[in-house]
Order: sequence, then C-alpha cells, then structure tokens
Amino acid sequence: MKYQSKKKAVVLLADGTIFYGKAVGGDGTAFGEICFNTGMTGYQEIFTDPSYFGQLMVTTNAHIGNYGVNNDEVESDSIKIAGLICKNFNYDYSRVAADGSLQDFFDANNLFAVSDVDTRALVAYIRDNGAQNAVISTDVDNIEGLKRQLAEVPNMDGLELASKVSTKEPYFFGDKNATIKIAAVDIGVKKNILRNLAKRGAYIKVFPYNATFEELSAWDPDGYFISNGPGDPQPLKEAQQLAKEIIARDLPLFGICLGHQVIALANGISTYKMHHGHRGINHPVKNLLTGKGEITSQNHGFAINREEAEAHPEIEITHLHLNDGTVAGIRMKNKNCFSVQYHPEASPGPHDAEYLFDQFIENITKAKVTA
Repeated sequence: MKYQSKKKAVVLLADGTIFYGKAVGGDGTAFGEICFNTGMTGYQEIFTDPSYFGQLMVTTNAHIGNYGVNNDEVESDSIKIAGLICKNFNYDYSRVAADGSLQDFFDANNLFAVSDVDTRALVAYIRDNGAQNAVISTDVDNIEGLKRQLAEVPNMDGLELASKVSTKEPYFFGDKNATIKIAAVDIGVKKNILRNLAKRGAYIKVFPYNATFEELSAWDPDGYFISNGPGDPQPLKEAQQLAKEIIARDLPLFGICLGHQVIALANGISTYKMHHGHRGINHPVKNLLTGKGEITSQNHGFAINREEAEAHPEIEITHLHLNDGTVAGIRMKNKNCFSVQYHPEASPGPHDAEYLFDQFIENITKAKVTA
C-alpha cells in the first residue's frame, strides 16, 4: 500500500467555480471537459474507453480503486481519460484476481487524479450548469494562471478527436476462418465490441477513422461497422461520406454511439451537444419495435435531432431514452442500416442489448443469401 499524498489540489471549472481535494500521487495538472459517470463498477473499462478521450472523469461511486486492476479489463491499449476526480481513492485493493493497484496503473499511464472532492456537490453543479472545460491541479496558489491556461483549451463542441484514438494502420481481429467478414471503422472502438462480433462468427478488419469506401470494399467484406468514439461527430466528414456510400449501395451497416451520429449526419439529420450527456450503466431505453425496456450502458455528450429524425421519410426511430426522450436508436426503412446511441457491448454494464449484435449478423447473413 502506497502512502496517500496529502498535497492539496484544486478542481477549477471554466466558469470560475472551484472545488478542493487532494492529489492521489505527486504534483500534476490536467485539462479537459469535465463529466461524470454514475456506474457503481467498471472503473477500469471506463478509464480505458476511447470515447472518454479528452475528458476529466468524475466518478459518482464513493470508492474507486478498491478492487484494483486486471490486465483483461481494458477497452483499449491505454488510459484515455484526461484525469480523474473522485471521493475516496483506494490505494490498496482486495480482489484476488487483481494484477495490481489502480495507482500503479495510473502511474504507468502518467494519469493525474484528485481525490477527497465533494463529488456529490460537483455532480449536482454539472447537472445544473452543464458540462464544461475544467482543470485539476496541485498548483493551488496559481488560480489566475490556471484560468488563463484553461481559457486556451478548445471546447468539445466542434472538436474532432477520433483521429487521436483511431488505429494508424488496419489490423485484424477474430478467427480468419470465420464465415463472415466485417469491415470496421475505428473512430474510437472499444475492444468488447470486437469481441462481441468475433464470438458471433465474424472476422473483423479494423480500419483508421479516415478510411475510404474503396479501401474497405477492397477487402470484400460482408458487412460494415462504424464504431463509438470521442468528440463531435460533425467534423468527421470522411466517415460521413463513407456511410453515405455504404448506404447508397444498400450494404449491411451498423453504428454504435459516435457511429450512430455519423449515420444520422449522412442522412441529413443534425446533431447537437447535450447539456451534460449520458454516462452510466443504468440508463433506461425503450425498444419501440418490441415495446420492451432495456437497461443500458451509455457514454455520449452529443445526440441526434429527434424532430428531424421523425420527419425523415427514410428513417424510423427504433429506441428512445426514457429519462429525457432523446433518440437512442434508428433504422433506415429501405436500406440495410441501423444504429444505436448506447453501448450494447456494455463493459461495464448490463447485457440487455446484446441482441443488437445478433441482429447485425442476421442482416449480413440475409444479405449474403440474396446477393
């Protein structure tokens, strides 16, 4: 067990609001958009989710680090959050299956964290005033300097971040002898999405965020997938053009989260930045096609325009978020294309929505039969 630092630290929001805490390790400063996740478990998966790139994560669960880390419980090759803000940081852990402590994991990834923050008050403030840029730092005597630096941090609205987390070169995932080939565009893909496709008999080739239809189709895939990811979907012009070309050819297409927003934009449906987003593992969604409810894992700060989706002659809304009525899923009426705003692969979270992967595989299988 490592000695807990008692060094004072500050959480400074862009509007000038200040919260105080203590540095988890040594000195540090980190900038990003502040947001919160309400999940009671799965912190390692959350911290390594590429969709959180550039964000300061506030965890609402009172204890973080209590079960350590496990090398198999990652969603990418490194920590993707910009920094952590929590109430109680556990330097020791009690899980037999753990490979190490969370502090060691943070140290290996050069991540700065602040604990002993009144996270209930901070989350309530974000809920009332919206997500905004912030800085966490041990430089508590330089508030004015931190404010000047914070003013230079770009806002998430309009910010393209997919290129920061996407693979640089194509790679393969799954069994090369599988009967189904899927071309996946990585705009921040989680590993568990690839696992879910592979365990359903798919061999996946993962392409960079700006890959063209010609590059994907040269592999002769049976289906196409556009992943989750961070940032604003509007600057992703290459991905939008790719979606348009796949849709025009009526090829099987599935999108998750940021991929869902890209598909909406490809159909002329606008997106907008939400007040504080959806981030947690207990979000209620209604499947309008079956009438059934789902408890879902969600992580997004943007959403698609519901009125425009309802008015679109080729779009059918398939899922709605029951807390605020935002669009949680769509499908095209005359094309082999559908998408959801939430995370059916969860990790962490419930498995209520895993059927969507089965649906995608079924769409591909039917398309192969009729081809």
